[in-house]
Amino acid sequence: MGFGDLKTPAGLKVLNDFLADKSYVEGYVPSQADVVVFDALSSAPPADLCHALRWYNHIKSYQKEKASLPGVKKPLGQYGPAGVQDTTAAAKNEEEDEDIDLFGSDEEEEDEETKRIKEERLAAYNAKKSKKPVLIAKSSILLDVKPWDDETDMAKLEQCVRSIELDGLVWGQSKLLPVGYGIKKLQIACVVEDDKVGTDQLEELITAFEDFVQSMDVAAFNKI
Repeated sequence: MGFGDLKTPAGLKVLNDFLADKSYVEGYVPSQADVVVFDALSSAPPADLCHALRWYNHIKSYQKEKASLPGVKKPLGQYGPAGVQDTTAAAKNEEEDEDIDLFGSDEEEEDEETKRIKEERLAAYNAKKSKKPVLIAKSSILLDVKPWDDETDMAKLEQCVRSIELDGLVWGQSKLLPVGYGIKKLQIACVVEDDKVGTDQLEELITAFEDFVQSMDVAAFNKI
């Protein structure tokens, strides 16, 4: 059993033929078996050995995480086709060959069952995850909007502010607070979705009403 010397054309040919109908040396996911065989190669297989080259390039992409791949490393000779044997190995009779074939079938069935269980668990996890409500980050903001002077129509100023409509913006309560010299400012609350509305955006839109608004400040900002 084995590939032989993988640094020779003969060994690479055995590897290529072995991978003609397989994605990995063992099982259905990259494992330590692939790491052992990969490390036994001196370089990438030639282009005419397309199956071996395809496998080589794929396993190469796992080099930074190869230590975390599943499985336990075994000697190189324990991987590969059963048809390549050491010259010192004893010939096996037909019954033993049948036992090996049956064992291989059981292993393949076990791998298929393991794969099926993993797929079912993954599907159940994804289904459960998709039912969880998506949390939307929101903030409560209190804005101070200052007029130019005591002659500014504050009712009109508030009307202008509330005319701003944005996805993720909800206006709340408001009141007029004295600033001095007969001037009052508009203090207005709003709730915003953080991903959609920011204070800089609000300031730009509110101060655009330059006939009424002198400036805007954030009086309070709280995450909800």
